[in-house]
Amino acid sequence: MTTSPLRSVWQRVDEDLETALREDPAAVNKLEIALLYPGVHAVWAYRLAHWLWTRRPTLRPLARLISQVARFATGVEIHPGAVIGRRFFIDHGMGIVIGETAEVGDDVLMYHQVTLGGRSRGRFKRHPTIGDHVLLGAGAKVIGPITVGAGSKVGANALVVHDVPANSVVTGVVANTQSDPVA
Repeated sequence: MTTSPLRSVWQRVDEDLETALREDPAAVNKLEIALLYPGVHAVWAYRLAHWLWTRRPTLRPLARLISQVARFATGVEIHPGAVIGRRFFIDHGMGIVIGETAEVGDDVLMYHQVTLGGRSRGRFKRHPTIGDHVLLGAGAKVIGPITVGAGSKVGANALVVHDVPANSVVTGVVANTQSDPVA
């Protein structure tokens, strides 16, 4: 038996609400989250914009319009070309930027002021790939076509410009997992 597209959408919405309840100890109930959580609203707007972005090039301006309206309303900018997994939760979403070629895995928790940005121009992979079960602390900047491995934690205000192995913790500016000092 297949699931209807509308039922699938409602299941995903419910999954997003359950994720917020699990990740945010201040969350009281699903209704409060659905009405008052801008990070959740931004993810929902992203999902609609991404769906349009991937359908056909003629719908891309509409996808960008939706993402810009969501940015204005929530303070969260997610390019509709980014690829974001399931159960992604943005806590205190203001100031988030997720670039066009960024990839975010499942069960990722992101706090405010995080940037998944590029450091070059051109039409190629220029934004980070974030593995499953990653925590991105407030103010973290993950820049360039690097990978943050599954299960890793990026500390608040860290600047990450190198790959991060799975199940690692990185902190500082520049966050560095090598033993040699940063020049």
